Amino acid sequence: MTLRLGIDLGGSAIKAGVVNIQDGTLVGHVSTRPTPQPAPPAAVAAAIAELAGDHPACTGAIGFAFPAVVTNGVARTAANIDHGWIGCNGAELVQNATGRACGFLNDADAAGLAEMRFGAGRGVQGTVLLLTLGTGIGSALFTDGRLWPNSELGHLEVRGEEAEHRASARVRSMLKLDWASWAARVNEVLDVYQRLLWPDLYIISGGVTEHWTQFGPLLRAGSPVVPAALRQHAGVVGAAVYAAELCTPP
Repeated sequence: MTLRLGIDLGGSAIKAGVVNIQDGTLVGHVSTRPTPQPAPPAAVAAAIAELAGDHPACTGAIGFAFPAVVTNGVARTAANIDHGWIGCNGAELVQNATGRACGFLNDADAAGLAEMRFGAGRGVQGTVLLLTLGTGIGSALFTDGRLWPNSELGHLEVRGEEAEHRASARVRSMLKLDWASWAARVNEVLDVYQRLLWPDLYIISGGVTEHWTQFGPLLRAGSPVVPAALRQHAGVVGAAVYAAELCTPP
């Protein structure tokens, strides 16, 4: 059994869990820390070091799922995070904070990797679009199981504003929308994606899926829409898998 630590940075909490990368299961508890407000690199690195200390038996590389475009280990955008991250080498930051190699990737891509490997997208051919509905809208786009990284479809315009400014889970909370009103907004976003990309399957991820029975049946697209099988832990699992496959343990 090969174990790796996956860390997922969200708008309100940072989650860390040890993952058996052979089957995608979590081993032991998932630990959390509040996301620093604001969340500059140094503060987040300190929280990650604490989280790594919660799981001392897992000593290999760490996977870090982050809400931004990430290329070659460097954050390139900061739509929903402190702008001090732009140009920051997140892989080096975590390695310096923990003494362990780090795989640094977009958080929606991490969730997508987990769902395609172990969850709702397993064995699905054609085009699969995973959407994380949280502080913003993250996206992970796959064709025949291959990832198109950093798709950032939450920034497409829908009815005159960015999709994530219209239909993220944060918008639902801010505007105090009931589930039906919010689902109607999500459907507007799905309609745009359908007309542009024609996915064969949509997977909805993020903490909001804990309420799937209240809004999931209201979602409409030209293809099936299903919840992430790994629910709110998909990012943790995907980050751990990424670390195992792309990092050489120290």
